[in-house]
Amino acid sequence: MRVALVTYSTRPRGGVVHTLALAEALVDTGAQVSVWTLGRGGDDGFFRPVDPRVDVRVVPFPAVDGESVGPRILRSIDVLRAGFDRASYDVVHAQDCISANAVGRCVRTIHHLDVFTTPELAACHERAVVAPYAHVCVSRAVAQEVRQGWGITPVVIPNGVDAAPFAAAAGDAPGAAAARERWRERFGRYVVAVGGIEPRKGSTDLLRAVALLRRQVPDVQLVVAGGETLFDHRAYRAEFERLAVELDVDPHVLGPVPVADLPSLVAGAAAMGFVSTKEGFGLAAMEGLAAGIPLVVRDLPVLREVFGGAAAFAHDPASTAAALREAVEDPGSEVLRARRAVGADLVARHTWAAAARSHREFYARLVGAP
Repeated sequence: MRVALVTYSTRPRGGVVHTLALAEALVDTGAQVSVWTLGRGGDDGFFRPVDPRVDVRVVPFPAVDGESVGPRILRSIDVLRAGFDRASYDVVHAQDCISANAVGRCVRTIHHLDVFTTPELAACHERAVVAPYAHVCVSRAVAQEVRQGWGITPVVIPNGVDAAPFAAAAGDAPGAAAARERWRERFGRYVVAVGGIEPRKGSTDLLRAVALLRRQVPDVQLVVAGGETLFDHRAYRAEFERLAVELDVDPHVLGPVPVADLPSLVAGAAAMGFVSTKEGFGLAAMEGLAAGIPLVVRDLPVLREVFGGAAAFAHDPASTAAALREAVEDPGSEVLRARRAVGADLVARHTWAAAARSHREFYARLVGAP
């Protein structure tokens, strides 16, 4: 079976991480897999090495000075459409709205649903839901949103997680312990957030929560990793920075962290704050569980579905601060030990091998192949 997985970027966003991990697991099942993407800003490859058995196709997408979000979306679709070659693929599987608009007849993974005010993006989002002939969601909660909104019934195939690097980073090996300690020497005791600063990640809510936490635990720092997106969040970032000054919090905003360094950064944290307002699964939070650190998430149906029993749930900055304080001040508590045990079981069950098998079976039903 020949499969094309299509994504919009080479940079480390959740959907891109998903695409590469799924591609590598699919080749283990015997599928021939190509990954197509736009090479933004001169990128000629992905943010990490890709299994050489995966055929990587990067369509050049040079930057245009002063280009706003709407025109950038339309140009992204046009450039990817012109560069994409359907060849003899049995399945073309788009991983986002840009790629679904670009490649024509396709399967679409709907990771999460958003409401957009940019007209071009809103239209892109709508077409990418209604036009594909088959749909995948990574959680039942998002699949239910799709059913309620469009009358479409996706198949649900949860994400896997590449747990080994995060578990190793939390282990007792001298190198792992030293790597964690280097982050702690740099930041002290810290709460980590992965995903950058943007509205969907609830960044200002987490900032407010850490400010409240610091009233009881003054030495705790906030460290934010990641953040690579098509959208223009400069106004939100400015509000985040203004609020940090007002609240007397000096967050450490790292931007994208090298793949080799992210596991030790997560494993060295006192807790992870994952307070997104919209999510499809929560891959970064699952990586936090793989590293064995306490997890505090926003109380959303999708996160209840995925992380029930493994995380503390909060609905506002005050409840987030309270849950973080419990994690930071008493990491060995009976409650946290129980959550870690549930988390370890969740991580063990969410493998990319299982996700690939489910995708392969789904593809076979679509094309009538064994």
